[in-house]
Amino acid sequence: MSKAPVIPLQFAAPGVEVAPLLGGGYLLRSPYALKPYPAKLGLHLERWAREAPARDFLAEREGGGWRRVTYGQALASVRGIGQALLERGLGPERPVAILSDNSINHALLTLAAMHVGVPVAPVSPAYSLMSRDFARLRYIMDLLRPALVYASDGTRFGPALQALGLKGIELVVDGAAPTGMAATPFATLASARPTDAVERAFAAVGPDTVAKILFTSGSTGQPKGVINTQRMLCSNQQSQAQLWPFVENRPPVLVDWMPWNHTFGGNFCVNFILRNGGTFYIDDGKPAPGLIEKTVANLREVSPTIYLNVPRGYDMLLPYLEQDGALRDTFFRELELIFYAGAALPQNLWTRLEQVSVAARGRRVMMVSAWGSTETAPMATSVHYEIDRAGVIGLPAPGCEIKLVPNTGKLELRVKGPNVTPGYYKRDDLTQAAFDAEGFYRIGDAGRFADPNEPVKGLEFDGRIAEDFKLMSGTWVHVGALRVRAIAAAAPVAQDVVVTGHDREEVGLLIFPNPAGCRSLCPDVAADAPLSVLIRRPEVRGRIVQALTDLAAEGGGSSTAPARAMLLDEPPQIDASEITDKGYINQRAVLERRAEWVRRLHADPPRQEVIVPRRTRRAAAP
Repeated sequence: MSKAPVIPLQFAAPGVEVAPLLGGGYLLRSPYALKPYPAKLGLHLERWAREAPARDFLAEREGGGWRRVTYGQALASVRGIGQALLERGLGPERPVAILSDNSINHALLTLAAMHVGVPVAPVSPAYSLMSRDFARLRYIMDLLRPALVYASDGTRFGPALQALGLKGIELVVDGAAPTGMAATPFATLASARPTDAVERAFAAVGPDTVAKILFTSGSTGQPKGVINTQRMLCSNQQSQAQLWPFVENRPPVLVDWMPWNHTFGGNFCVNFILRNGGTFYIDDGKPAPGLIEKTVANLREVSPTIYLNVPRGYDMLLPYLEQDGALRDTFFRELELIFYAGAALPQNLWTRLEQVSVAARGRRVMMVSAWGSTETAPMATSVHYEIDRAGVIGLPAPGCEIKLVPNTGKLELRVKGPNVTPGYYKRDDLTQAAFDAEGFYRIGDAGRFADPNEPVKGLEFDGRIAEDFKLMSGTWVHVGALRVRAIAAAAPVAQDVVVTGHDREEVGLLIFPNPAGCRSLCPDVAADAPLSVLIRRPEVRGRIVQALTDLAAEGGGSSTAPARAMLLDEPPQIDASEITDKGYINQRAVLERRAEWVRRLHADPPRQEVIVPRRTRRAAAP
């Protein structure tokens, strides 16, 4: 950690109550009782429309500038759209499905549906735009049976909408309708004149009203619809505000791209702004080639007060911050806090973020994280104190209980609290399997104390229970920790890695390369050279050799030192659940889909495409 002083912020003092459990393990609670919170999110919107009606709530790119919606305008639109939904007979059994990317209209429709008690289900746009067979989209729509479907662009979403048919379902679009399909303009919904029916419907919404159905997919099987109640969403924001009291002093400003069909973007980020009366600039970029440039352009114009991203997002943004002083100054001008989520942040990214912070401000912007899932809305633990490395997930949030249960040599994390889902939509079987006998949600992750002698220093993420495996020697390989170390060691070549070696003699790595990182090592290669050419270059392969050598030199034995690696020229596929919208790699799905790659990686003697540490290579396998 840099020795530069940190920019001070007002946080709740760290604290935790720890009780041992019979049979081993621990029960953790926050020392802070959860304070009263609103019964529904709409009360936050009404508050700010009353107290700060002219303050910008939402902004998105429009032409060369920004389209802006104030809190007063947002509430008026929400009431109008809510009226339109009620006139169409929507309700608890007749939800809204949203197929589109983040946008102001997406946000207004979501808030309107929740305002009048209509569940809203934002569905990953990738299931419509990147899928080839639309199988997951069909499954979700068959499960939901929505009364209304919104797609921002009828032409862009046309193939998916035509594949669905949508018989008896109203389609709403912003622009042109798909070829051969009838559609209602979004403006028609927004122009409805609210009546007393809207106020009656809003009054009937309570803590147990279903607000959203968020779809998440595990390693195998179809997506699961996670029920999100008003209680979950409102209690989670109250809990966060108690740990971050500084947010009460200054309305926050976010510039954010994270998809609203995921809990972090849709629940944490949007609701954080709504609860605290801030301004949300919708970033039309994302951490992907050709789109990160849009994020950079937005950050040149808007200085966020808090910046939230996933590790892949920071990985792609950092080169711009390091090389462009003007961008760096704008980015850090108002910045109070850096937050990462979605996956563990490799330590090299942590260090580089500190360095650019000090370069811009002369002080460090504090970096924090949290932990949770779609089923916990999303926060269960939070970092609200200074930490010096990535991987710490913090302490239980007010209202949450965290149970640590011994499991396969680790401590499995389980969660109970008002922020935890009541279950899965129309899947009682999944609901029953998700909770233990005491009502704790089985999240599937493992944790450990950052310092067993001082629990107040918080928990560290210790991987997913289902991802860990044993070598033939019987030694456990802890995938989560090894993945982070391997990405850091293989920078800038590795975008992400998948750890292999189940029931084999040694650990291997399937590496998804970072094209920009590979090109930085090969300045003489043509700018349009395909990835298949880059990964064969000796400079790139040599960097992986060095990484494997460095990992072995750290010690720890066969379970922590990959003995071989392979660079992949096909990116992870969202249709096969290999990657999420946020860039998180599904280890199990990759291993299942690429079983042939795994076989080739572990063939003995090593094949030519397999990279091994510095040692004498035997004759290559055919």
